[in-house]
Amino acid sequence: MRWLEVIELQSAGSDQEMLKSHLTALIDDVKKSTPKQAMRSYRHAVIDTDFVIQLCHDSLEAAHNASPLGLRLASALREFGMVKHSMWFELTGQVPCAHDDREVNDAEHRHSEREEQAERR
Repeated sequence: MRWLEVIELQSAGSDQEMLKSHLTALIDDVKKSTPKQAMRSYRHAVIDTDFVIQLCHDSLEAAHNASPLGLRLASALREFGMVKHSMWFELTGQVPCAHDDREVNDAEHRHSEREEQAERR
């Protein structure tokens, strides 16, 4: 079953660069320690001190509790503001997002092929 763990940070701090630097370092650390963990991070479109981290899980059984990684991230972010941590189960019959990794890789491959064909002409 696929499920999503969402960690939202609403920062009250005004030092946005320090927050972004800390968040980037934290995400890099996660990528190094758990390279197979699917993770995405986003910044709010208008409020530049609000961030979301999504951890994508695919397991035989749905988890009703947060993952150890999710708990670690949420705990590390609490020093910067209010953190909301939640789990979401995927509904069946979904159409994948356009930014799904497989679709992105396919699109990049098609784009690369078109560029090669254009160069040959």
